[in-house]
Amino acid sequence: MQEVRSPTINVLTVIEMALLLLALVLPPFLDSFWVLFVTKIFILALLAISFDLVWGYAGIMSFGQALFFGVAGYSVALLSQKTGVSSVFVLLPVAATIGLLLAFLMALLVILGKRIPSLAFVALGTMTGSYVIERLARGWSYVGGQNGISSLARLTAGELEIEEGILFCYMALAILIVIYLTCRWLVRSQFGLVLAGIRQQESRIAFLGYNVQTFKAVIFSLAGMIAGISGALFAFHEGFVGPGQLGPVLSTQAVLYVLFGGVGTLVGAIIGVTVLDLMNFLLPQVEFFGPTVKNFLETGWPILLGLLLLATVLFRPTGLMGFVMRDRSRNFFFGKKDDSVPNEKTDTGVQS
Repeated sequence: MQEVRSPTINVLTVIEMALLLLALVLPPFLDSFWVLFVTKIFILALLAISFDLVWGYAGIMSFGQALFFGVAGYSVALLSQKTGVSSVFVLLPVAATIGLLLAFLMALLVILGKRIPSLAFVALGTMTGSYVIERLARGWSYVGGQNGISSLARLTAGELEIEEGILFCYMALAILIVIYLTCRWLVRSQFGLVLAGIRQQESRIAFLGYNVQTFKAVIFSLAGMIAGISGALFAFHEGFVGPGQLGPVLSTQAVLYVLFGGVGTLVGAIIGVTVLDLMNFLLPQVEFFGPTVKNFLETGWPILLGLLLLATVLFRPTGLMGFVMRDRSRNFFFGKKDDSVPNEKTDTGVQS
């Protein structure tokens, strides 16, 4: 008699639904500070997702996500100040377009060459671009120099003014959900299958006739668009945009979010932002171990964070999601094989 298996519940789906329920229910019960904090997490999660797309699914190590984030933020801030435009239906599409075009221009320089670029070349190229634009912004008085652009007007939707608080929080959440679901569909499509193959066996995919550089440029540009939307939301939520939102420091922060949460999962990027930002805020306030430890945490938190992430990379390179998901599920599975099959040698839909 054939054994009847009970239906299995996908771990990723459970985590996604739990986070969605928490995000929908929690904000009304928080005070104003924590609502602003949660909103910032939603916005930075978009930046982290943009990096996870290029690294986790296409194998592109980009240290330039802050470039698209910051340039889009500066652009819509200037547009709002110079023209008085504050409509979210104008500024967010403008930010998305700027992020998309800027990422495509960067892709022309570091990806779409005659030869397939190395991982280090792309990483250093994007980092250099981010650093150069940051230095330019610091010395350019038109964009405020070191002080950046402050006192931005609130976003509006028709006659409705979107104040920082519950309304802005749920708007950011709605945008995050739409982008997350779109990315999830994309990486599970045939396009995503090709990306999975490129990540694992780039030369083999090229041999099969696919133009791998074109596929990389497309996903790189889409990631830049997402980072641009994130940058615009961040600028108007904080009421400020400055050079620090352009440089390699923020780009590296996005890398750390994804590495800690779990590469190649999308939801791991959101978890990484949430956990690290909470630790960044809460640990320096710990008084249990005495004033000496408290003072160290206030100033030496980056050292502790670095050690924590080093331990994660060494002992759990799949991040927090690696505790609950197998590699094959983490990097998406195409086909009908049961995920519980042991000794699986590949984590993509491209068979060796």
